[in-house]
Amino acid sequence: MRQSPALRKLVCETRLSVDQLVLPLFVRGGKKVRRAIGAMPGVFQLSPDELLREAGRAHELGVPAILLFGIPDKKDARASGAFAKNGIVQQAVRLLKKELPSLLIITDVCLCEYMEHGHCGIVSQGKILNDPTLKILARTAVSHADAGADIVAPSDMMDGRVAAIRAALDKGGFSDTPIMSYAAKFASAYYGPFREAAESAPKFGDRRSYQMDAANANEALREVALDIREGADIVMVKPALAYLDLIYRVKTEFGYPTAAYCVSAEHAMIKAAAANGWIDERAVTLETLLAMRRAGADILITYAAADVARWIK
Repeated sequence: MRQSPALRKLVCETRLSVDQLVLPLFVRGGKKVRRAIGAMPGVFQLSPDELLREAGRAHELGVPAILLFGIPDKKDARASGAFAKNGIVQQAVRLLKKELPSLLIITDVCLCEYMEHGHCGIVSQGKILNDPTLKILARTAVSHADAGADIVAPSDMMDGRVAAIRAALDKGGFSDTPIMSYAAKFASAYYGPFREAAESAPKFGDRRSYQMDAANANEALREVALDIREGADIVMVKPALAYLDLIYRVKTEFGYPTAAYCVSAEHAMIKAAAANGWIDERAVTLETLLAMRRAGADILITYAAADVARWIK
């Protein structure tokens, strides 16, 4: 059954499709801004006009969705830029929906990029305050939906945030807006390059008090179950490659649409090794994503989405 490419394709169990891809993009203020991110080759901070071009090119290749992160001009202790009516994400969403109406826009709902201290919630005396943070997260999600976001994706890992966001969306008239929850998000060393991309490194401590311990798999399943009970429509495991066991367990146990986020260091390691001629970038990228699909991921969030779409075609 392995005698020829045609025969191998005929009996292939797991397939990659462009329809499964989501491209993360970073937007900041200005015009004609295309700021390279040193630790993430091929990834840029983009002004809205450049964001439109980048998203348009990917969409022309068949990539159906983007995951949008905002980088504000100013930060404060209340993350006011996160929910501002004319915040950078809100501006970008309105532009994209006007110019690319068929593109699915998923917005990351978190506060770390907007907080002057770089944490994902309100801080008092060095401690993250869970419950007061929920109101800001909910307000942010509603502002994204009001701008036209198709899906909101809370990534903060505060307890109860899915329920708070679902209630706020429903109250605001956005009962049809789905929630893609970062349900099992680990406090991972694989996020290193993202800190540069989103300008969101904590100014003190770390995020281990609210993101998950990499040693805990059963706890991850409890987190996913909680988010589903609170109203999550899609659940995510992040990072992906080192957590294939959890992607499998989440999909097997719950059967919900499951996303895998191939995070910044996963992208950077492949790019760096390929640049040194040590690996075949295309072959390794496709094999890596195929492993996530085989583990049970329905949705693949990857910085290589446009390249993958081109390779698949």
